[in-house]
Amino acid sequence: MSINQLSALASPLNDQQIDQLKLAAAESSPQQLAWISGYFWGLSQSQSPATAAAPASNVLAVAKPAGQLTIIYASQTGNAKGVAEALQQQAQAQDIAVKLVSAGDFKGKNLTKETHVIIVASTHGEGEAPDDAIELHEFLQSKKAPKLPDLHYAVIGLGDSSYEFFCQTAKDFDQYLAKLGAQPMLERLDCDVDYDAAAAEWQLQVLEKTQQTLSTAEAEVVQLPVGQHQAATTVYNKHHPFSASLSVSQKITGRGSDKDVRHIEIDLEESGLTYQPGDALGVWFENDPQLADTILAKLGLEADTSVDIDGGTLSLRDALITKYEITASNPQFVTKYAELSGSKKLQKLVADREKLREYAAKTQIIDVLAEKKTALTAEQLIGLLRRLTPRLYSIASSQQEVGEEVHLTVGVVEFEKADEPRQGGASSFLAQRLEQGGAVKVFVEANNNFKLPVDDYTPVIMIGPGTGIAPFRAFVQERENREASGKNWLFFGDRTFTEDFLYQVEWQKYLKSGVVTQMDVAFSRDQAEKVYVQQRILEQAAQVWQWLQQGAHVYVCGDATHMAKDVHQALLTVIEQQGNKTREQAEQYLNELRKTKRYQRDVY
Repeated sequence: MSINQLSALASPLNDQQIDQLKLAAAESSPQQLAWISGYFWGLSQSQSPATAAAPASNVLAVAKPAGQLTIIYASQTGNAKGVAEALQQQAQAQDIAVKLVSAGDFKGKNLTKETHVIIVASTHGEGEAPDDAIELHEFLQSKKAPKLPDLHYAVIGLGDSSYEFFCQTAKDFDQYLAKLGAQPMLERLDCDVDYDAAAAEWQLQVLEKTQQTLSTAEAEVVQLPVGQHQAATTVYNKHHPFSASLSVSQKITGRGSDKDVRHIEIDLEESGLTYQPGDALGVWFENDPQLADTILAKLGLEADTSVDIDGGTLSLRDALITKYEITASNPQFVTKYAELSGSKKLQKLVADREKLREYAAKTQIIDVLAEKKTALTAEQLIGLLRRLTPRLYSIASSQQEVGEEVHLTVGVVEFEKADEPRQGGASSFLAQRLEQGGAVKVFVEANNNFKLPVDDYTPVIMIGPGTGIAPFRAFVQERENREASGKNWLFFGDRTFTEDFLYQVEWQKYLKSGVVTQMDVAFSRDQAEKVYVQQRILEQAAQVWQWLQQGAHVYVCGDATHMAKDVHQALLTVIEQQGNKTREQAEQYLNELRKTKRYQRDVY
C-alpha cells in the first residue's frame, strides 16, 4: 500500500501525520525506508517487560510527549536550514519530541494542530521571504490565517545588518504570529553575519523555555531492528571544512580591462564532496598579513600581545589574520568606533541609518580607523570586530563535467582610497595570496532555490552579467552532459566585448554545437550610450514571452542592488505588454512563477 492511499482509508492517522509520513518517505532511500518499517514494527510490538531485558545496543528510549516541537526553516542559501538542524539535534539530545520541516512543505492551516513552533528565517532581496516561505508568509497575513491562542512560538532571524531590511522575514513572522494570538516563548533574536555564538546561546534558552511548557511522560524502551545500524560518515560543512588545494587561478579579463576576474579551480580529490549546479562553495580565507600589520601600527598595538579566543590563546596579529573580519566594515563597527573615538563625523553618520549603511558599505575598516586617531587596547579592538565568516561563491562547474574539482568565477575587489590600494579579503586571498597547490578550506552550501528544472525538455532563460555568469556555466555543462533537449537562452553583459567577455570561447562553442540556443549580450561601454541586459530583455520581449508561455524557467544571478531590480522590472514590462495584463496582474504572474520555482534568483 502506498502512503498516498492512506488518506482514502479509515486511517487512525490525521492529515498532518499522513503529510509527515509522505515527507519522510520522499526524502528517504530504500534502505532507510526498510529501517523505518522495521523500527515502527518494533514499536507496535514492544511491551515494557520484554523490552527492558533487551540488549543495550538494540534498545531506544522513546518519549511519549504531551506535545511536539516543530522547527520550521525559511532558508534561501542554507544558513537558516543549518541553524534549524543544529536546533533539532539539541532538542533530540534533551529528549524533546521534535520535527524539522521546510517552510515550503508546511501547511499554514496546520498551525492549529501545533503546540510549539520555532521559526528560523533568513531574508531575501528587498526584505522578501525566501522562495520556499512565500506561501506561508502570505498565508499568515491573510484573512484565512486562524487564531492561535494555544500555540507557543519563537523566531530567530538571520541576516546582514549592512542591508536596510535586516532580518525582515523573521520580524514579519514574529509580528504575524503575535497578531494571531500565539504566545512567544522567548524574544525574537535577529542575528548578523557572525551569528554562531548568539544563535547557540539563544538555542539553549529557547529549548529551556520549551521544556518548561512541553511536558514529557516517562520514556518507554523499545526494541530496535537488529543489524540496521549504519556507520557514521564524515561530512564536511561550514564548521568542519575540507582542506582542498588550489589547482588553477587564471585571469580571464583582458590586459586592458579595469577588472581582475579569475577562473579558479580547486581540487576536491578524496573529499567525497558532491554538488549540484546552482550550489555555492563556502571558502574560509586568511586576511592579508600586511593589512593586519597596518592596523596594529595605526593603533600602536604590539603584534605579539596575547588574546583569548574560543578558550585558547593567540597573538593579536594571528587573531587578526585568521579569526576576525578586518577588511569590510559594517554599521555596528562604525557605531562602536564612533562612540570610542568621539569622532563627530562618525557620530553624525550614526544618527542617519541610511547614510551609515552607505558609508559602511564603501569604507573599509582601516579607513574608518583613520577618521580619528584613537588609542585602543587589544581587547577593545577585538570587541569592535566581527568574527571572520566564509565567503560563498556560486559554483561555475558541473561535477558531471569536471569530476573531483570545483570551479569558481571570482571578481577581485580592488579600488584606491587616498591613493592607497584596497582589496577584498576573500577575493585577494584566492587570486593573489594563495599559491598553486596551496591549501584552502572549503565546504559545499546547497541551494535548493536555484536549481535546473527536473524535466530536461524544459526551456531555460539565464540572465547573468559579470561574474553572475558563474552558475550558468555550470547549468550549461550539466545540460550538455545530461543531453537535455530543452532550449537554453543566455543573457550576458559586462563593460567591453574585447576585455570582459568571460568564457567567450566556451560560449561560442556551445552556440555552435546548439547546446546554447540563443545568446544576447550587452557591453555597456562599447558605444556612446550604455546598454545593459535589461534592455536586451525588452528588445526580445515577444520571444521572452513566447518562451514563458512554453513553460520556460527564468534564472537571474548577480548584483542585487541594481541589476536584479532592473531585470525584475524588465520582466514585469514584458509580461504586462506581451501578455496584455495590468501591472498588478503582471506582478501576480511573476510571483506565481517564483512560487512554482520557474523564477529563481541568486543575487548578492
